[in-house]
Amino acid sequence: MISTLPRNSFYRKLDFWVDEAIWGHRLYDEQTPWLCFMEFLGVLSAEYQKGTAFVEKTFNSLSYSPNSRIYLRNLLFNNPYIELVYRDYENHKDDKKAWNDWIQEATKKFAGLESLPDFGYLKGNFFNFEDFYEAIKFFQSNTIEGENNKRWSSQFIFPYGRECLYEDLRINGDSVQRDRRFFGRTGELLYLMLSRSQRGQQLLPFFETSILKSSSVFNRLAKKLQPDAGNENSVKEKEINGTYLPYENLDDFQNLADDWLNIFSFKIPFYDTLPHLVNITGLHMILYFLNRSKEVLNQNEKAEFILEIMAPKKTIIRDLSSDSYINNNNLSRQAIEEHILTIKETNDWKEISNSIDPIFAAQKLLQKKFFWPSNDEDLTLYNSQDALLKELVKKAIRRHKQHVNNFHRVWGKEIGFSSSRNSRRIRYAPTDNFFKSLVLTNVSERMEYQEFLAKLYWKYGFIIGDKQAIDVTARGQADLEAFSENALRLEQRLSSMGLLRRLSDACAYVENPFARDGD
Repeated sequence: MISTLPRNSFYRKLDFWVDEAIWGHRLYDEQTPWLCFMEFLGVLSAEYQKGTAFVEKTFNSLSYSPNSRIYLRNLLFNNPYIELVYRDYENHKDDKKAWNDWIQEATKKFAGLESLPDFGYLKGNFFNFEDFYEAIKFFQSNTIEGENNKRWSSQFIFPYGRECLYEDLRINGDSVQRDRRFFGRTGELLYLMLSRSQRGQQLLPFFETSILKSSSVFNRLAKKLQPDAGNENSVKEKEINGTYLPYENLDDFQNLADDWLNIFSFKIPFYDTLPHLVNITGLHMILYFLNRSKEVLNQNEKAEFILEIMAPKKTIIRDLSSDSYINNNNLSRQAIEEHILTIKETNDWKEISNSIDPIFAAQKLLQKKFFWPSNDEDLTLYNSQDALLKELVKKAIRRHKQHVNNFHRVWGKEIGFSSSRNSRRIRYAPTDNFFKSLVLTNVSERMEYQEFLAKLYWKYGFIIGDKQAIDVTARGQADLEAFSENALRLEQRLSSMGLLRRLSDACAYVENPFARDGD
């Protein structure tokens, strides 16, 4: 087992210390990969202003104050009456009346402000009401995950620059509170992973140019929608702290950062890289999740994924991919139980049976390691120390199933890695966009197709063709021909996407259209 970093007193607030000990505080299924990336950008922006971007002086001491941007989010997402005002404006072209009508409604409806809103800055920043309206509509059309039913204070816009970054809030009237439903700290974990990757200072210039110091027209436009040139005070709460990443360094962290650097190395407009960064980040977070589970279970081999390349008719690969998915999906629950039960192998646990009150002694030891049971727990319900331990396993797994256990399923679907399309079972059946992200990340110059499949296997554990499926076929689960046909279907898909060129019957090459020789 890789040693983990010590926790601090902050985490005594938790009911258990089990999920967090394995994966950190916290992986959260309701926070999608895009929202994870947005939370990460908020952390990076706040740390950059302090001059400590990607610098962690003391492990797990991250403390930052993200922007709230109350005016901006009210204007964009709590502003339906602007449509009525604009319709009237189209008929009369009366700027003064439009501004007055809109300000009258906005003054009554804007929320989260300590005093009545002052909209004088908007008149000075926009030539007329129509320009103001068009600015609002532009950002509304660039909402992250626009088709959702999230509350208005949890809607986010595309990160054109610092002025577009803000935290997740719950706003009710004048009450403003930080919330953890959609910014669940997974973005903070991502920031810590990259900080510990030893690649932070290589990554920083790309974010400086495109976001942190951005002077793009879209970022300047977002700034015009905010009072005090965007220098709005953050929520009046303590700085956000308490993020815990258990590991000082892992290959997983460096592999993630290297893939980001690979994407940045091509002459792709920064904004066009973001969907691919999100896909690759989602994949690496899934790998981290599964590999940490396998480590707890003493399974030394890396996580593997049998990928089904969709065929007109169902093939044996679909069943194998579904089985692969189920096996991986069960790893985290197995890891929870194993992590708890390993205490039985310790001398401290073995010595409990010799104590005057074994159940009380077991309680103290479990409290120290897992924060359970609490001091007011009725210990008379348990007739032995093993019964107490069994109850902890039961409660920990129940808690695990609420969120962390769903991480693999939810994030896999979000990035286009797994799917239940044309089937009742979920399996690994990647989308075209996901494969495009893989090509952009892994192909820096023309690459022979079989070499590409081999690279996907040793980097990510993807089993697609017959050469990667040797162990699977050796177990008699399928023959090599099924996997050869699977690989052929991927070749055809990549070709139809303009990402593969066949030069002869024996020679096919994967090509990155943004690479130097991919022109």
